[in-house]
Amino acid sequence: MRREILAAEGLQRKVSDPVLDIGLRALESAFPDQTFPMGSIHEFISPDTENAAATTGFIAALLGTISLKKGPCIWISRNNQVFAPALISFGLRPDQVIFISPDKDKDLLWTIEQALKCSALTAVVADVQHLDLTTSRRLQLAVEQSRVTGLLHRRSTINTGHTASVARWQIQALSSSDAGVPGMGYPRWQVNLLKVRNGKPGSWIVEWSGDKFQLEAISAKSASRDLYNYPKVAG
Repeated sequence: MRREILAAEGLQRKVSDPVLDIGLRALESAFPDQTFPMGSIHEFISPDTENAAATTGFIAALLGTISLKKGPCIWISRNNQVFAPALISFGLRPDQVIFISPDKDKDLLWTIEQALKCSALTAVVADVQHLDLTTSRRLQLAVEQSRVTGLLHRRSTINTGHTASVARWQIQALSSSDAGVPGMGYPRWQVNLLKVRNGKPGSWIVEWSGDKFQLEAISAKSASRDLYNYPKVAG
């Protein structure tokens, strides 16, 4: 019964799907299959510019981990602000990522959907502002067929509404640790999993150590407090 429910909700991993180990067992245990869901839509919410930059870094690190399993990725944005050579620090070669910058919002959503339907891709990252339930359902159906992983970054969103995404995240920038020199340490984030189908939302402190993720312990009380104080979004 559990497998049937997960399959109906786009969370059941197919036998042919690669098992992604991102090195964060405590975080991965939040998902119903105890592993990061591939072939699904993940939604990242950034209420301001600072956290949008942190989210972009976390997505780049996640993309570097995902791309070890398969082929190229596509990054779609109307106003691309990613410095491509810097992706090397997150395990991505510049030739692994194809950047597309549509001129109009309607072209943006069309491009995202077409890219998600292409099974030759590993993942699609897209910067979007507006995403309704109908559109998100169409995108989720596309990845269930192609098994491409979709990472949608919604910037400066106040009212997110309801979407068909498998997971909704918020990433908050934290000061680097053990650097010795201010601003010279590894990227460090508070990763808040706000929603996950049939899973357990939670909060973790995560660092990118140069070639892999590292998880720092965070108490349940602290996680609850941080999620409560973090900027709220509707939905």
